[in-house]
Amino acid sequence: MAEEVKVFRTWSSRFALRVIWALKLKGVEFDTIYEDLSNKSPLLLQYNPIHKKVPVLVHNGKVICESLVILEYIDETWKQNPLLPEDPHQQANARFWAKFGDDKVLQSIVWGVLMKEGKELEEGVLASLENLKYLEEEIRGKKFFGGETIGLADIALGWLAYYLDIIEEILGLKLIDQEKFPSLAAWKQEFANAPIIHENWPDRDKLVNKFVAMREAKLGKETPK
Repeated sequence: MAEEVKVFRTWSSRFALRVIWALKLKGVEFDTIYEDLSNKSPLLLQYNPIHKKVPVLVHNGKVICESLVILEYIDETWKQNPLLPEDPHQQANARFWAKFGDDKVLQSIVWGVLMKEGKELEEGVLASLENLKYLEEEIRGKKFFGGETIGLADIALGWLAYYLDIIEEILGLKLIDQEKFPSLAAWKQEFANAPIIHENWPDRDKLVNKFVAMREAKLGKETPK
């Protein structure tokens, strides 16, 4: 009996992209349901009534929400090409960096840099550079955060290999440069060049337009009329 695997996503969500990468790395076939978050489908609201967000994974009728939770479920369910190492300490380490990526790196770059201007933008850049220093130290001497193969932390931080370039382009600044972050820059290239990764990036021009619109809307709201 064929397995039912469905992924609810949007075209641009970096969180949903993690799920796509993980399933493809595992060789799992799945159906994709694209959502419009300005007009959420009844199914999405039924499957994820708490957060009402993507991604959502549906596996043989079972519903799993939140991208990092979904990655762990995928790794437990399909054992081939493991995302987590067997060693408990290394597993904990991978989970730590995945969470650090969401709680610190993503927050400081998206909300502290892309969505700010002036003095607040300068502060956001400093905070982002501080967070990136920790990643540089962690990846030094390694091909991937997972060692020789792409693992959980790589997938969680993978948005940096594509989305960050777009944010840098929009703002005319560089956060990860070869001089300050040689190991992180090398990892970005290595990760982005993996076929399963680069075959699934969203359209670059559409992302530029989306991020510019998001930035303008955010800053426009905060500008006194």
